[in-house]
Amino acid sequence: MNNDQTPATTQEKNAFSRFLARKDIVFSAKRYGIDALGAMALGLFGSLLIATIFNAIGLIPFLAFFKTIGGYGAQAAGPAMAVAIAYALKAPPLVLYSSALVGLIANSQGGAGGPLAVLLIAVVAIECGKAVSKETKVDILVTPFVTVFVGGVLAILIAPHIGTLVGLIGKFIGWATFLQPFLMGLIISVVVGVALTLPISSAAICAAIGLSGVAAIAQGLSADEVYGVALAGGAAVAGCCAQMVGFAVMSFKENKWGGLVSQGLGTSMLQMPNIIRNPRIWIPPTLASAITGPLATCLFKMQMYGAAINSGMGTCGLLGPIGIILGWFDGQYPETVGVFDWIGLLLICFILPAVLSVAFAALLRRIGWIKENDMKLD
Repeated sequence: MNNDQTPATTQEKNAFSRFLARKDIVFSAKRYGIDALGAMALGLFGSLLIATIFNAIGLIPFLAFFKTIGGYGAQAAGPAMAVAIAYALKAPPLVLYSSALVGLIANSQGGAGGPLAVLLIAVVAIECGKAVSKETKVDILVTPFVTVFVGGVLAILIAPHIGTLVGLIGKFIGWATFLQPFLMGLIISVVVGVALTLPISSAAICAAIGLSGVAAIAQGLSADEVYGVALAGGAAVAGCCAQMVGFAVMSFKENKWGGLVSQGLGTSMLQMPNIIRNPRIWIPPTLASAITGPLATCLFKMQMYGAAINSGMGTCGLLGPIGIILGWFDGQYPETVGVFDWIGLLLICFILPAVLSVAFAALLRRIGWIKENDMKLD
């Protein structure tokens, strides 16, 4: 017998394993990287993203009440994501309900990294809550106290640092904004597009760095700098649209119309569990963004003069293209809008992402890198 494995030690390990099994606490990449992450994406869709679509509908004058409803989406996002994660982890009722407060704190403290902070912190808090659930006669106090205490402390200690790390992406994008148009379009389109699919907030990043010509004007930048920032905003829209439209169209066989709408008008983050299973499915829309970004900046000179947050929205509620269009007619856009601009918008935001992603996906399917149902949504 191994000297390190005494009978007492073995019994303790067996007892701990039985305790984890009884509490349904499973330490696995699938449980946390696929089940919890997939549920979190649904929680985000059911709160912030659907609210974003309401905001878009609310732009129609006689439907302004939609915007009032949608205005609460940001507040609901953290709790919705955490509750969705708790549900995926099969948390008992008190843990599930208490996780809402954990999500609120983590998302608020995490800034642009809010969704990632919610994922990491909620998982720990929920598992701790599950561990103590129904272990005492005062469960109604102990279980929510432990869940919220663990989650709240972790959120205060860790979430701001997650936000800082995600903020580095924003600084990198800010640096790339002032490169020559081709390289700038390539880098920003790819980076912001990837950020949109990751469990972080591309919209918050774009808003934080003011990725819009209007924001650049407000900062007092020179005309050339304003033009560069506006182009960068257009490249960001291109990258986000490439991810959302790309995944929506190239996974149509698996997910049909529901998948087309939920990814094309909702979020490509729904594919993150599948990306973890097979990262190669991320190649087609990312390659598409590497093409549409430079086309947006060099050929069509697509510029964002709408709200900076729209630069990171892509086709979610159509807010990326809507931001470009509103910017054309708000009095700040420095050029006359013509047919070429409309053609460019349609090509960059919808047609090219669909065509290119499908073409690249077909090639990867042929060589066996993407297989049937690799992109199927649960």
